[in-house]
Amino acid sequence: MSDTFRAAQARSDAIEEQMAKDPASLRMLTGDRPTGALHIGHYFGSIRNRLRLQDSGAEIWQLIADYQVITDREVAGDIAGNVRNLLVDNIAAGLDPERATIFTHSSVPALNQLMLPFLSLVSVAELQRNPTVKEEAKSAGITSIGGLLLTYPVHQAADILFCKANVVPVGRDQLPHLEQTRVVARRFNDRYAPVFPEPGALLSEAPLILGTDGTKMSKSKSNVVELRMSADETAKKLKGAKTDSDRVITYDPDNRPEVANLLTLIGLCEGVDPATVAEEIGDGGGGALKGRLTEAINTELAPLRARRAELEADPGYLDEVLRRGNARANEVAEATLAEVREAMGMVYGWA
Repeated sequence: MSDTFRAAQARSDAIEEQMAKDPASLRMLTGDRPTGALHIGHYFGSIRNRLRLQDSGAEIWQLIADYQVITDREVAGDIAGNVRNLLVDNIAAGLDPERATIFTHSSVPALNQLMLPFLSLVSVAELQRNPTVKEEAKSAGITSIGGLLLTYPVHQAADILFCKANVVPVGRDQLPHLEQTRVVARRFNDRYAPVFPEPGALLSEAPLILGTDGTKMSKSKSNVVELRMSADETAKKLKGAKTDSDRVITYDPDNRPEVANLLTLIGLCEGVDPATVAEEIGDGGGGALKGRLTEAINTELAPLRARRAELEADPGYLDEVLRRGNARANEVAEATLAEVREAMGMVYGWA
């Protein structure tokens, strides 16, 4: 475990304590790129913590990052359809538009203007070292990284800091982006004035969920179980999940990562220890393991899938959710941008 991860875990533990004692002091920002349907990696890696924060009484901001679709692809695809799918998935999972501000990148110009001063606070070398940027490029098959992908972490810093969020629920793989945001906030405050908090990560119980092929779960790899899948589609997908040749099921993340991943998912759904699940399955083999996982996932997602069908039948409601969220986001972004300009000495008497 690296020193950076230990520090992130300590901050996450402190956020847990703060959530219990003073949730009103927490302002959460998180987001999804509308590049396709959300899957169980998103659900266990971030969405469940979004809901925990919401239920605790924290202030919730949910971004649908439509501008970020073009960071690593030349063809944007059905952005409008994917935006609607993300909106439906999040509300169906339990995000409450009466308590959360849900908005899209492209509708908040002042947020994106923060990119300019923020870019002055980071070096090209720092951006090139960011492991998440490298991973995104590799996943998309990009050999020459474009300017928008290179500056992706700075765009995310603007996303988080425009509303002065102090907590971001993420998996372990997203920590480098959040660390870049903390650096941007710190450098702006030191150079100009104390405007921004340094946000901390609320880490998930499962920092990294593997896909059905045993590699990192990713929409681009088609190794995911989508939240919108039917029970039968889920069963078919999980039937092909990678395990190993040992019939006796044990929880051994280091030596049996694929089996451990499936046990972890069962544990998350059922609220039990993965090692206990392994003992209960015993010599039942991969078939018994996958059968129990299928039942656990379908039981966990049944309410979400039912709510999803209701939401899809009411497009007017979805439009109104985004209208209200975008209006609120614009109000806050413009106020933050004005504060930034004031701190930088860029408010002029003749303006």
